[in-house]
Amino acid sequence: MECTIREMQMADIQQVQQVAKTSWNDTYEEIIPFEIQESFLKSAYNDAMMQRRLENSFIWVSEVDGKIVGFANFSSVKEYGATELGAIYVIPDCQGKGIGTALLNEGIKNIEGAKEIFINVEKENRIGITFYKEKGFKVVSEFDDDLDGHILKTVRMVLDV
Repeated sequence: MECTIREMQMADIQQVQQVAKTSWNDTYEEIIPFEIQESFLKSAYNDAMMQRRLENSFIWVSEVDGKIVGFANFSSVKEYGATELGAIYVIPDCQGKGIGTALLNEGIKNIEGAKEIFINVEKENRIGITFYKEKGFKVVSEFDDDLDGHILKTVRMVLDV
């Protein structure tokens, strides 16, 4: 599978929204009620929010045969060299093929001044937690997160780069 990683463009918004929806629905099927997933996706990935993300953060997409199959969204670098990895999503059919790793590495390689990458992962998202631990992320804390009245157990992790 030939995969290309590149910076996201405005024209990619719809495909990225579709990747977010497909990945979320698959990952959180047994964890978060469907209505809450849909509500979150509508607020976090609507057109205006996607434009804001494009202007104020770093987003890379992965393409296979001209179709976007994954993306990674990093915040700009804060004081002390900290950046937040808001998301790495890869559609279910393409998971386990190195695409998430390639997206993470693209951020590490290109975000100037980044010393630490932080991420919040839902505790029951075993695939996500396993992925980040394999990449060298360490757990720094756990907390409850309120997503539209649904309490999520969240694990905060960090990677030194």
